[in-house]
Amino acid sequence: MRALASGVLFASFLLPTVALAQSSGCDAKRQSIETEIGYAQSHGNASRVKGLQTALAEVKDHCTDASLQKASEARVAKAQKEVAEREHDLQEAKGQGKSPKKIADRQRKLDQAHAELEQVLVNAAK
Repeated sequence: MRALASGVLFASFLLPTVALAQSSGCDAKRQSIETEIGYAQSHGNASRVKGLQTALAEVKDHCTDASLQKASEARVAKAQKEVAEREHDLQEAKGQGKSPKKIADRQRKLDQAHAELEQVLVNAAK
């Protein structure tokens, strides 16, 4: 019981810290670009700095959390479509009696599409 209470107490201190570390979408994007600008400046990469400053201006002018959400949803939909296409290709290959090598190749592509979908879903949850 004491261990449970200690765990709950620890979690209550940890969660606000984690929440502070995770900025919202546009703020995080802006901060990331600013960090890259500092890195490029410290390495004397003027063309990179100029490009990043342009990107930062675009983010400041046009980025909204809603637009990031919409883009994230579009990436998820695209990945889901890819998985569906790969599943269809695999079933078609099996139905046509294709060689085991071709079936294995299509299975590999399906597995890769599933992995990409999982990664997109993880990134969308952030």
